[in-house]
Amino acid sequence: MVDEALGARVRAALADHLAARGAGAGSGGSAVGEKRMFGGLAFLLDGRMAVVVSTRSGGLMVRVPIEDRGELLASAGVRPMQMRGSDMRGWVVVDTAVLADDAVLRRWVAIGARTAASVPAR
Repeated sequence: MVDEALGARVRAALADHLAARGAGAGSGGSAVGEKRMFGGLAFLLDGRMAVVVSTRSGGLMVRVPIEDRGELLASAGVRPMQMRGSDMRGWVVVDTAVLADDAVLRRWVAIGARTAASVPAR
């Protein structure tokens, strides 16, 4: 079962992030979507996953720049994202306990949104 309260907080943080950058609804900016996948609720920007509220991994999966991943993994409550035993290089998991602080949650959502926006369209 998805943590719906965390999902609502992520939704609000993502809306705030996009509004601060002038990319909110009606501005011609990024289209935000939600999709149930990976045992959680994925938030997508223009079809690109940014963050996933996950029950399986017990926190928030965040898309991160590969070149910054090592530094981000040194943050409190952050661990590598693994799927089927393989390390997912462009992703980390942030533990739910760390996300209780709204500023911390907004930071991670912003990282995921910026990284998703930087991924070339397929």
